[in-house]
Amino acid sequence: MEFRHADAIWRDHPALVPAVLSLGGVTPDAEVAPAVAAFTEAARARLAGGPESGFPEIQAWRRAFTAQGLKPTQYRCASESLLRRLRREGDLPALHPLVDLCNAVSAAFAVPVAALDLDRIDGDLEVRYADGTEEYETFGGELEHPDPREVVFADTAGRAHARRWTNRQSGRSAIRPETSRVLVVAEGLHATAAADVPKLLDALAGAIAGAWAAVPRTAVLRRDEPAFRI
Repeated sequence: MEFRHADAIWRDHPALVPAVLSLGGVTPDAEVAPAVAAFTEAARARLAGGPESGFPEIQAWRRAFTAQGLKPTQYRCASESLLRRLRREGDLPALHPLVDLCNAVSAAFAVPVAALDLDRIDGDLEVRYADGTEEYETFGGELEHPDPREVVFADTAGRAHARRWTNRQSGRSAIRPETSRVLVVAEGLHATAAADVPKLLDALAGAIAGAWAAVPRTAVLRRDEPAFRI
């Protein structure tokens, strides 16, 4: 399997810094509470200085959504939604150890992080503009078709595993108790993403290695080296 961003995405978003991580042997009983608490507290500390809407990481994604013709206060990137929930409710939901860890890291760095079940993806996975024929499965099991030119995570079979880029993942490849092999993707667009996203990747890889006693494969992608082979 290969993960990559399409050339058109790199062309239209030259500030993009994606990082990827893959791991096998994931189980639903790993202990991640201390790491989740530490990352969540870092997010709370940053929110104490002002709302997430003012963070440069979030502003960059709002500009990207606006460029796609989306209202950024209607469709928020995943990290903004997490920070907003944390600010309003005081905590993040507990779902699955890997998801909880990714959400906490996403909130701490204000950068969207997606976690996908590799065994639910057919063939390669590419971040690209949709043509409108792709099939997206909601968490409720309903099927949708992304709008043409919407940014999606599309596999070889034409299934969209995320809509509106970093706005909403698919229920098809969501992490489940039986998930074993995972792909994690973090993407930054802000001015200091080239420094911040590798730090996020290192922090997440270290926490995952500690929780599952396994060393994940990681990479920070570039336009001249856009592919990650699993």
